[in-house]
Amino acid sequence: MRRRAAEYRRPVRRRFSYWIWALLGLFSVAGLVLFVVQHNHHEDRVEQPILEKNERVEQVAHVGLNFTEEILSATAFARQLGEQMTLAKAYVIIAKEHNNLHLAWELSSKIRSCQLLLSKAAMRENPITLDEAEPIIKSLSSLIFKAQDVHYDIATTIMTMKSHIQALEERANAATVQSTVFGQMAAEALPKSLHCLNIKLIADWFKKVSLQELANERRNSPRLVDNNLYHFCIFSDNLLAVSVVVNSTVSNADHPKQLVFHIVTNGVNYGPMQAWFLSNDFKGSTIEVQNIEDFSWLNASYAPVVKQLLKADSQAYYLMGLKI
Repeated sequence: MRRRAAEYRRPVRRRFSYWIWALLGLFSVAGLVLFVVQHNHHEDRVEQPILEKNERVEQVAHVGLNFTEEILSATAFARQLGEQMTLAKAYVIIAKEHNNLHLAWELSSKIRSCQLLLSKAAMRENPITLDEAEPIIKSLSSLIFKAQDVHYDIATTIMTMKSHIQALEERANAATVQSTVFGQMAAEALPKSLHCLNIKLIADWFKKVSLQELANERRNSPRLVDNNLYHFCIFSDNLLAVSVVVNSTVSNADHPKQLVFHIVTNGVNYGPMQAWFLSNDFKGSTIEVQNIEDFSWLNASYAPVVKQLLKADSQAYYLMGLKI
């Protein structure tokens, strides 16, 4: 009986030890899982600021890219393309002069490709890569070598460029003279809708006696010789221009009644200007219109400007726009 009791107690101890080992293994697995989860969470927190920092650096570098500085850089592909394109343009002109139209067409085609690549790089604000620049640089280099092989040497290029520079200077001078003539015509001309304005005003000047009487009254106004007022003298034969100047000055003045305008014009525009300024009120300002032909003292010996205008060259210059 004692042996059986002993055999009955031993399995109980063994079952108790099994439970202890099972609990220890369970705690170990749980601790390992917690350690792995915490380690992964810490890595995510560390990597996220690094990624954000790298994105900010890339964004700053993308915004700070200056394409002009890249073109001026000696190691940039953009500068190499620009220099080759300038040389290729010179060879295009020379090839056309020697009737080598096929070479000129090939060079023009590569120049357009180069310009397209430069414009794309400027729009995207990224530097040109080697893969993009290498095909165009190689093709342009081969075409330039081909042009040099056809005896388009440096001396020929210099002489050709000099002749083209002279031609461009002549065209620039002609354009300057033309712009001066057109500017004079624009200043002296009237819009089509106002072509009959001077005719209507001069008709009113001769028909309406009240305008002439009002002009005689204002001619004797003491305000015309009052030194306490602000006097402005305008020499012009353009009715609209004078009206714009007077209206702008009066509109921007704090006290327009203290302004006095002395307008001097020629005999043709004297009547229309009188009718215009007598028929309109410019906020109480005083306006006097005078005929330059009434100034007997204003001659060539007194005024250098009049002497200059009486010369044949000056008359041809100022009247050239009317003869065109």
